[in-house]
Amino acid sequence: MAILTNKIDFIMLCTVSNANPNGDPLNGNVPRTTYSGHGEISDVCIKRKIRNRLQDMGENIFVQSAERSIDGMTSLSERASANITGYQNKDDYAKMACEKWIDVRSFGQVFAFKSLKEKNNKKTDKEKGVSVGVRGPVTLHQALSVSPVDISSIQITKSVNSEPAADGKKTSDTMGTKHMVSFGLYVVKGSINVQLAEKTGFSDEDAEKIKEALRTLFVNDASAARPDGSMEVVRLYWWRHNNKTGQYSSAKVHNTIKITIKPGVGIPASIDDYIIKENNLAGLVPEIIEGI
Repeated sequence: MAILTNKIDFIMLCTVSNANPNGDPLNGNVPRTTYSGHGEISDVCIKRKIRNRLQDMGENIFVQSAERSIDGMTSLSERASANITGYQNKDDYAKMACEKWIDVRSFGQVFAFKSLKEKNNKKTDKEKGVSVGVRGPVTLHQALSVSPVDISSIQITKSVNSEPAADGKKTSDTMGTKHMVSFGLYVVKGSINVQLAEKTGFSDEDAEKIKEALRTLFVNDASAARPDGSMEVVRLYWWRHNNKTGQYSSAKVHNTIKITIKPGVGIPASIDDYIIKENNLAGLVPEIIEGI
């Protein structure tokens, strides 16, 4: 596979309707927002979804979620030690990891594990664990909504006994709260760095796979908090520069997409309530891909 030779920038636009795109565990799982009230989705959350899509596409993934583990490994250290053997040094270890897993050569990874024998206090000079850092070429910003979002909350109850009652009667209902964003248009920005791609072996083919994962980001991602159809990729802008470092800075490229609320619209309720304007830079026109 040919190693990536041209810098890439991208922007993905996605909508959220009556769903919780990324709950904050420190705030009762309420959808994340900034101090100004704009919706937020962490870069870690987006990378998790990309990994899931790549796994659905048949790619080898190192950081697999527990419910998606397909190799029987229960921890990252087990997965690493089972797949990376016979390495001579840290560079060799990193090279083998990048060749094995697309998420490692894309996003990078810190391998800081103790061997099983070391955990059992039976380490030898050759079994001291590993500490290797890999910097990946694909970087993502946290997603932010264009406008402040309204968050609605509803009370829910569970009226079925979880455990049998001592007297055989029904136990009291369990109360809970469900939070959701009524509507939000979110912007995801990212870049792919050629210099780091050369180090990890990230290829043009890998870039195409990342593009497809972004285009189909919410396929097979439904849950109680995110019902099918509640999150949609609207559009993906993909800029491929003509050299390694880029014709323009990523900030300048990302700023070519301007999104404003249509005149007369108070609270946006759909993508149709926005005006999306593309101000192309000289010599750099994006590939525009509609979401699935």
